[in-house]
Amino acid sequence: MTLSYKPQGVCVRNIQFDLAGDVVSNLVFEGGCDGNLKALVVLLEGKSADEIIAMFKGQTCGKKPTSCMDQLAIALEETREEKA
Repeated sequence: MTLSYKPQGVCVRNIQFDLAGDVVSNLVFEGGCDGNLKALVVLLEGKSADEIIAMFKGQTCGKKPTSCMDQLAIALEETREEKA
């Protein structure tokens, strides 16, 4: 099942991903820093939500209180809460 998340406070307009159990796949960022996000998508494919949350929760971008990757961590946390 493909899930969609509208991030807040970042350049990315939408984050889509599949979450099978705890494994993230088919991650897509719409907008944002294209090259950086494409590279991160490759690195994160098949990683667990726990790993991604541990790596990126609380990361900021410049003066912003959040980042695209922090927003991904939030999306994963919220998705798991909704499934529980």
